[in-house]
Amino acid sequence: MFKRIKHVFTVGKDASIENQPGQGTGMRSSAGIRGNTAQAGPEWAGLEGVACTVEAGEGTFCVSGELGGHPWRVERAPASRDYLVGEELRGRAEIAINGHVTVVIMNRALKEMLEKRAYSLYTDTLETQASPVLTEEMRWLALYPEAGWDSLSDAFFHRYAILAERRADAMAWLTPELVELLMGWPEPAPDNTVPFILMLMRGKAHLRMQALPHAAVADLPAQIHAVRLLVNASGVAVAAFPDVAPGSVKK
Repeated sequence: MFKRIKHVFTVGKDASIENQPGQGTGMRSSAGIRGNTAQAGPEWAGLEGVACTVEAGEGTFCVSGELGGHPWRVERAPASRDYLVGEELRGRAEIAINGHVTVVIMNRALKEMLEKRAYSLYTDTLETQASPVLTEEMRWLALYPEAGWDSLSDAFFHRYAILAERRADAMAWLTPELVELLMGWPEPAPDNTVPFILMLMRGKAHLRMQALPHAAVADLPAQIHAVRLLVNASGVAVAAFPDVAPGSVKK
């Protein structure tokens, strides 16, 4: 069924997360604790070993650091996508890897929801003859084929879909440690239906996921784990996909 509508997705320019309408490139600064993870409080001790600064405030946080001289940041902020409710965790690492590498890890429930939404848009378009308004996430489903290989478990593919321009890039990025982090969410863990995206695109690493509802510090383990995911994924990408022209990202 989805092949019938694949051509619809190719309309429009491909872009990375930071270029979306309503998405700023900066992170909110919040009043509260500023300093390293030890100064930020024992609840952030789970980030021990990750050199970073934590800015924690009422109902939000921003964590930032450097990886090989390149900055990365993760924040909790109001959701900027309609498939997210309330707040999201949004992260980006300016790692300047080979810009030709494109790999998207998306939880399967989100992928199936986007496919259904795209099909609905397509059938409505047939009736009205109007051009459908497609989100970038919908276009990814057609621009990048789903990749898979035998060494990854059925449980992994039950939870996640891997979209990649080149399957070899996905295989190089998903190291056993990164796979373990993707599957090993701490309690209270987000379930398989919580929207989640981790990707390499245009020389940067990006993370976006639905934030769990605030409940004292009960949602903090997942937030700390998300930061670790972005940092680990970025480090692997830097090692696996060096920029073809040092000092610049190839467009």
